[in-house]
Amino acid sequence: MKTIAVIGGGITGVTTAYALAKRGFQVTLFEQHRYAAMETSFANGGQLSASNAEVWNHTSTILKGIKWMLKSDAPLLVNPKPSWHKLSWFAEFIANIPNYRANTIATTKLAIAAREHLFAWAQAEGVDFDLRTQGILHIYRDKKGFDHAGEVSKMLALGGLPRRAVTPDEMRSIEPTLAGTYYGGYYTESDATGDIHKFTVGLAAAAERLGVTCLYGQDVQSLHSNGESATVIVNAGHGEAASQHSHTFDGLVVCAGVGSRDFAAQLGDRVNVYPVKGYSITVNLPDAASQDAAPTVSLLDDETKLVTSRLGADRFRVAGTAEFNGANRDIRADRIRPLTAWVNQCFPGINTRQVVPWAGLRPMLPNMMPRVGAGKLANVFYNTGHGHLGWTLSAVTADMVAEKVAAQAA
Repeated sequence: MKTIAVIGGGITGVTTAYALAKRGFQVTLFEQHRYAAMETSFANGGQLSASNAEVWNHTSTILKGIKWMLKSDAPLLVNPKPSWHKLSWFAEFIANIPNYRANTIATTKLAIAAREHLFAWAQAEGVDFDLRTQGILHIYRDKKGFDHAGEVSKMLALGGLPRRAVTPDEMRSIEPTLAGTYYGGYYTESDATGDIHKFTVGLAAAAERLGVTCLYGQDVQSLHSNGESATVIVNAGHGEAASQHSHTFDGLVVCAGVGSRDFAAQLGDRVNVYPVKGYSITVNLPDAASQDAAPTVSLLDDETKLVTSRLGADRFRVAGTAEFNGANRDIRADRIRPLTAWVNQCFPGINTRQVVPWAGLRPMLPNMMPRVGAGKLANVFYNTGHGHLGWTLSAVTADMVAEKVAAQAA
């Protein structure tokens, strides 16, 4: 295989295209939007968080989902309207509860390895993405949450990640702007934050310098393969100017986020991705007082399931929540309101007049592990299903799938 198509121009598609180009492949990337990183990779929480590697396959997650089902502002919200996809996904999710420990440890190892690739690529290519390497502080409001974090820390340590328990006084020393009363926290000094959109756009430009052809505005209609060659059929253009085109390659890699399930079915594979919606707000910090009142250390509030990142001097990102509501991209006011209220409560000195809301669909597999590797056909590969850790894991899974493509081509 010499020519490879990459389907999807988000963080996984762009990192995959870059990793393949570094190995000498002729790569063509297809993206339906006019630019890279315009959907789930546009405005996420910003955390590069090995400390958030705990998978969700835990009995407590199921109980919380049931308890919160009718509460519109709940951190975890499940639309009770049934669908076969949702029911089958949850059945597999529950079936993977016994793998909770092993998958958490495996995800931790992946996240640590991913850092090395991502930081090295950014440095080599001169990609500025508002990187901050000041760690991530997990905050807990009660003993129960703090004690559970202690058990999670043991699994993270087995995966190679050290993090330390901190007292409320130490928390205030780590992040002096944080208001409120807390039981305790856990601090992971090696974690980082950055702007996923800026990174993806910057790496896409670097990939083009390496010879990758990035075809934007390409709505991929179908994928076909006979095991030796692969065909990508797209609609390009809009309105009367739209036209259908067929492109042929030696192989392809599906990195299409929540669209991966349908593409996999066309290729004879089952990739049971479910779209789990998350919300974020970007709080613009227009004055010195707001900038001084905003944290510089990234946070994860366990009770509200919200994460934060400081992006440059004048932006503060707050993101989180999980909504199981199909492929619905609506930005709901009742889901955004708790994020703004959280900022007002925890950082009362921030001016929240300029808040930009956003929602994106996380591509999540029932076992909370990404699908990385070959499909049934010899020239079909997948790098998708990263769930809430797409940004964190992207660089290492891109390198892994590129290595698998190279091995198959050898």
